[in-house]
Amino acid sequence: MRTSEKPTGRVPVNAERQTSAAALSGPASRKLPVPPRERKPALAALAVLLILGGALATTLLVLRSGDRVSAIAISQQVGAGQRFTEAVMKEVQIADTGIGYVAWADRARVAENYARVTLIPGTLLTRDMVVSASRELGPGKAQVGLALKPGQSPGTLERGDRVQVIYVPSKGGSTNEESRVLAQSALVHQVGAPGRSGSGGLVTVIVDSSVSPTIVAYASSGEIALAELPGAR
Repeated sequence: MRTSEKPTGRVPVNAERQTSAAALSGPASRKLPVPPRERKPALAALAVLLILGGALATTLLVLRSGDRVSAIAISQQVGAGQRFTEAVMKEVQIADTGIGYVAWADRARVAENYARVTLIPGTLLTRDMVVSASRELGPGKAQVGLALKPGQSPGTLERGDRVQVIYVPSKGGSTNEESRVLAQSALVHQVGAPGRSGSGGLVTVIVDSSVSPTIVAYASSGEIALAELPGAR
């Protein structure tokens, strides 16, 4: 009686070797070698420095933005050569950015000096804007007060503006004179209240003392008009 042999289920050793050889000879075994990545320590260090520098700058800005100082801001227009008054200055709190703004504590000293250039409202005052002497109010200059009628002066005049002082002969006069400019660029020193019937009023201008008698004479007869020079501030 034969005894039937059951298969053991084991793969022959030769078959395993053939399978391993086939796996090694496949596409995966034929990949090209990858060269090692080239390291650039200099670029890496530069990147680190840039990151640290940006973080430091941001930190400084944040810290400085919290430091507030009292400075002087201009609240009314001040013409070039005009003297400062405490009425044209106001206190503002600004960040300490290192710019040489004039401190509010120095306002009394500023009021003893003059504006180098025309300053409009809202300007933060710096030391470069202040001078100790004025060519506009010094020797050879004269203040002339004008009582102007409506139509003889722009209604938008402000202290510190520049104007032409013009002689305008009256229509009823006996002379045949023509209009002419008496002062090419006079400084408006003060503007009074407008007249009730229009935009005229009291205006004080700074002119050369050589022409002030002529301007006063024509102003007394109502033959003076002012023309604003916006670009001459």
